[in-house]
Amino acid sequence: MSEYARVSSDQLRVLLVDDHEVVRRGVRGMLEMTDDITVVGEAGTVSEAVQQADRTAPNVVVMDVRLADGSGIEATREIRARRPETSVLMLTSFADDEALFASIMAGAAGYVLKQIQGGELVRAIRTVGQGQSLLDPAVTASVLDRLRKGKRLMRDEKLARLSAQEERILNMIAEGLTNREIGSRLKLAEKTIKNYVSTILGKLEVARRAEAAAYLARHTTLPGSGG
Repeated sequence: MSEYARVSSDQLRVLLVDDHEVVRRGVRGMLEMTDDITVVGEAGTVSEAVQQADRTAPNVVVMDVRLADGSGIEATREIRARRPETSVLMLTSFADDEALFASIMAGAAGYVLKQIQGGELVRAIRTVGQGQSLLDPAVTASVLDRLRKGKRLMRDEKLARLSAQEERILNMIAEGLTNREIGSRLKLAEKTIKNYVSTILGKLEVARRAEAAAYLARHTTLPGSGG
């Protein structure tokens, strides 16, 4: 694809993965109107996505959750294993808790719904391209409810490793609080909270705060839900 060949070094390189060509064209047309984003490739299947990511070295992959030959979550896991420096933004039609958890655990940096406005999608791509995490509030609302309302932790070996203080901090991470905000609430220095967070990530065997929050949510049940 020669039209993808020349990309300025200060451009955000984006790979589009969706099994509907019309969706890819629409997103690509919108992104081509920006000054700082360049589409370096497109794919419609898991295998194409992995190959294109290897070939085009994107900063960001915009990934559909459901693909013709499998799951965008599988593709995300494979791409992130091969290219940890690439951020993946999941784009889906469905607000699905399990897909959200699985996407985060696979290494996705963001998860937004296809109903998102064009300008918001561009901002989301820039956000994950800068190494930040982004989750659509509409998607995470039920996850947070699950954590806040009468929660009950399922028995889990990794969560059992946490001290009471670490569990409190993990709950605050899941609420979206920053280290500074957690420190303020617990009357501890921000650096102390940072050390706690590193320990929590190590005990849960995850790399990022969003993965830790997803792990907690996945092992939390509501009374009467059979967990």
